[in-house]
Amino acid sequence: MEELDKTNTNLSLCKTKVFEKVFNLHAPLLHNFIYYKCGDSDVSEDIVQEAFIKLWENCKKVLFLKAKSFVYTVAKNLFLNHVSHQKVKLKYHQEIPDELNIESPEYIMEESEFRVILNDAIADLPEKQRVVFMLNRIDKKTYAEIAVMMDVSVKAIEKRMHQALVILREKLGDV
Repeated sequence: MEELDKTNTNLSLCKTKVFEKVFNLHAPLLHNFIYYKCGDSDVSEDIVQEAFIKLWENCKKVLFLKAKSFVYTVAKNLFLNHVSHQKVKLKYHQEIPDELNIESPEYIMEESEFRVILNDAIADLPEKQRVVFMLNRIDKKTYAEIAVMMDVSVKAIEKRMHQALVILREKLGDV
């Protein structure tokens, strides 16, 4: 079996083994990338699956070296379509209020309080900053790797991370 490396440009994505290796290499990070955008693991899993289905359907047209870029672009577009669809659904669907879930303060530990505050602060970050923050801090991706995934410059990633950290410091204070 030919090795999957960037120097081997003659690999065909239509070969099952090559496609499986590309899937196994890129699917987990793509899942996390979409999950950080939408916050729903099931939706992100569906989007990743759909993106790779489209890659398989277009395996003869997509060059091996462009496979990662192709699935990220398709996934971003599918995510945007999902968001648009959700907006339409919300516009025409009246939501039923959730029942209140009140827990006694006795059960809330200091650590869980901090997690809630931190998660809220991260969720309140603008999308671009949140995605960069999560990819760097959770997935341990470098700024250069994130820049390639998001198709922007490393300087833009540095700026987004700086802005995210400033906002988080303001919101968290001395917590």
